Amino acid sequence: IHQSERSTSAACLNIQDFSRSFPGVTSPSRASRRGDLTSSPGRDLPPFEDESEGLLGEGPLPGEDEDGDGEELIGPGMERDYRAIPELDRYEAEGLDLDDEDLSELSPGARAAAEDAMRRRDRERGLSGRLRRGLLYDSEDEDDERPAARRRRLAERAAEGVADGEDEDMIESIENLEDMKGHSVREWVSLPAPRLEIHHRFRNFLRTHVDEHGHNVFKEKISDMCKENRESLVVNYEDLAAREHVLAYFLPEAPAEMLKVFDEAAKEVVLAMYPKYDRIAPEIHVRICNLPLVEEIRSLRQLHLNQLIRTGGVVSSCTGVLPQLHMVKYDCGRCGCVLGPFFQNQNQEVKPGACPECQAQGPFQVNMEETLYQNYQRITVQESPGKVAAGRLPRSKDAILLADLVDSCKPGDEIELTGIYHNNYDGSLNVSNGFPVFATVILANHIARRDEGVAVAELTDEDVKAIVALSKDERIGERVFASMAPSIYGHEDIKRALALSLFGGEPKNPGGKHKVRGDINVLLCGDPGTAKSQFLKYVEKVSSRAVFATGQGASAVGLTAYVQRHPVSREWTLEAGALVLADRGVCLIDEFDKMNDADRTSIHEAMEQQSISVSKAGIVTSLQARCTVIAASNPIGGRYDPSLTFAENVDLTEPILSRFDVLCVVRDMVDPVQDEMLARFVVGSHIKHHPGNREGGVALEEVVLPNSSDVPPIPQDLLRKYILYAKERVHPKLNQMDQDKVARIYSDLRRESMATGSIPITVRHIESLIRLAEAHAKLHLRDHVLEDDVNMAVRVALESFISTQKFSVMRSMRKTFSRYLAFRRDNNELLLFILKQLVAEQASYQRNRYGAQNDVIQIPERDLQDKARQINIHSLSSFYDCDLFLSNKFVHDAKKKLILQQF
Repeated sequence: IHQSERSTSAACLNIQDFSRSFPGVTSPSRASRRGDLTSSPGRDLPPFEDESEGLLGEGPLPGEDEDGDGEELIGPGMERDYRAIPELDRYEAEGLDLDDEDLSELSPGARAAAEDAMRRRDRERGLSGRLRRGLLYDSEDEDDERPAARRRRLAERAAEGVADGEDEDMIESIENLEDMKGHSVREWVSLPAPRLEIHHRFRNFLRTHVDEHGHNVFKEKISDMCKENRESLVVNYEDLAAREHVLAYFLPEAPAEMLKVFDEAAKEVVLAMYPKYDRIAPEIHVRICNLPLVEEIRSLRQLHLNQLIRTGGVVSSCTGVLPQLHMVKYDCGRCGCVLGPFFQNQNQEVKPGACPECQAQGPFQVNMEETLYQNYQRITVQESPGKVAAGRLPRSKDAILLADLVDSCKPGDEIELTGIYHNNYDGSLNVSNGFPVFATVILANHIARRDEGVAVAELTDEDVKAIVALSKDERIGERVFASMAPSIYGHEDIKRALALSLFGGEPKNPGGKHKVRGDINVLLCGDPGTAKSQFLKYVEKVSSRAVFATGQGASAVGLTAYVQRHPVSREWTLEAGALVLADRGVCLIDEFDKMNDADRTSIHEAMEQQSISVSKAGIVTSLQARCTVIAASNPIGGRYDPSLTFAENVDLTEPILSRFDVLCVVRDMVDPVQDEMLARFVVGSHIKHHPGNREGGVALEEVVLPNSSDVPPIPQDLLRKYILYAKERVHPKLNQMDQDKVARIYSDLRRESMATGSIPITVRHIESLIRLAEAHAKLHLRDHVLEDDVNMAVRVALESFISTQKFSVMRSMRKTFSRYLAFRRDNNELLLFILKQLVAEQASYQRNRYGAQNDVIQIPERDLQDKARQINIHSLSSFYDCDLFLSNKFVHDAKKKLILQQF
């Protein structure tokens, strides 16, 4: 009744306002209004008791003031307005098609079936799209519909794909998805309509994308993901850009918003294939790989903030896996009410303001049972050592790994990191640098380890065909040795040792109990100016993963590993050193003799067991250091003294020397002919590679460099791929190896080492022989180690051993092992070596006898023939006509039976 009073009074007040605006018109009474409503010809109505004589404007009505202010609504007779009047409750029959008797009320099931039938009919006729929930009428008839609701309805229609020719804005097509209407990308993709369109486009991309063979790509990927109970779906950016270039354009600009939509769409597709997979993985994460532009850590700037970036580096440290609040609920400390959920972000902590039950401002405690957590790990990615410019410190950047990305990499791994580069509030940084400075982190989205498996996967089919075709060359071994460091003249023994160390042997670990390394360690030692450091720099460039260190600036922890406190979290973290960073690669140490003894002994374990044990600050662990060590050192006093043994020339202990498989002694010998050829090579190399040649248009092929070998070299790019392929794919077996020869060589070497007092021969040298044989088999891409491989390994090991002897012992040992040293050597090479020895003896005799050396050295032909018969060479005619004989400025005088060399 009170509600009726309010409505009636409101209506009458409006009429009174109308009467004030127009003084000539008075407000009608209730009775007159009712009379107007009910009066009709021939209808007799009972008169009201207070009805006056006139109806409109014929005098004042009862309860109405003389001033025309209207009637009194609240009075003694106000209840009479609400009495029942049966005559007014009757309806006219015209206009009603059915009688009341013919209508029956529908049951709820029948009503639902009728509504479904009507909806199906409308959908078939294309009359209307999907209605908003809770609406039982067509909202298009409303003129006062809100703009936000209209935009949402349009987006829903676009999602349904409903075509409507009358309204052009119904469908969110590709044209108006590109047209951002003045918004930034981040604002545009956050709007409901573009967001919904992006969702459906990406979902359609996942469902329909096929490769060149017609296979559904993501159907197989999702199937594999669900078999392994994973929650990451890797999407190739190049495939996305080829199919949906608008999404590929939006993704790097607004990665956080786009990836959120992608995750929702991917979850929808996965649940359509496996409806109950959300019990295993409540969230599906889309991981973007192969982003085209790769940024260096050093080049990250303000421009890259909140962008999707791709960078690479080496993981230098990582924290443990910690739980991070994902969705948090709080308990009120006063009334016990559970507040939440609050979804946390990376930048700040979300806390409730007041309890909705008791309005208390706190205290609030985290509800441990209902709060949801996610895995969190923080790693530090450092620039790869080979990419840091000289004289600069390597930069590093922290990255945050969430969900299933944790523990996907460890210290020492080289990774490709794709993620969002954004700023992070850091209190310690603000204290030290001033308030407006923010720290930056990379929120990781995808991690790919750049190990050999990834590197081999990058080889194309054409590369593999070229590698296999190259391996069928009969002289592939000589070509690989000649291709090592082509800018360095001579030193064939060093090039051979470095090539075998790059290919490496086969590691063995029977039953996981006894580990035998497969890497070949090489030590270069000799006179200054003999390109030792250049050899190391060349290996750094040609190897797939190399770390360069200098003995003078390297400490024990810098080479192995060290423990330090994290500057922000203050917890102990493990930092990887050079040997750990070079895992499955090459560690190059220059100035090896300049290291302290304490620092040098720290790498004993790394060189043999290929692991580094750390027990500091409560951290007891072992890191992998499966790397080849190639070191270069100078002898005591600067120059190598051939009258002393190797151990006396080098300030290195026997334990460290025994861990090197090959010892290369580099001598700077005075030879006028060789010195002239070396000078020609160096000058020609400078002319050929001078930067002015390109400007002047001089063809590089015009300058021909003198070469010490007559085989064509392999291009460096193909050589690098060849080494990578052989190291990863070829695993030769030893069951066809000549074991008796290895045993005989070991016993002979052991006896000679005891007699000469030089470096001791140990069991490690047997393993060195086996590793060298395996490396030579890998070089030829063979599945088994053959006799040729064993012979080459014996030759390399003997040359290494003999070159470390005193000069007097060296000559006798060369005769003793001449049959092994002659393997794979051309007869012309052996004869040239003998002839050079005769020339050196004759020159020494002339200097001692006459005090000077003649410009022409004469060697009797009979002396060379006697020496040649000792190595079973009887015919010298082909030697006199070969290029080696002529290039070394030798002339054969057949009449006088002399061999002349003119300086």
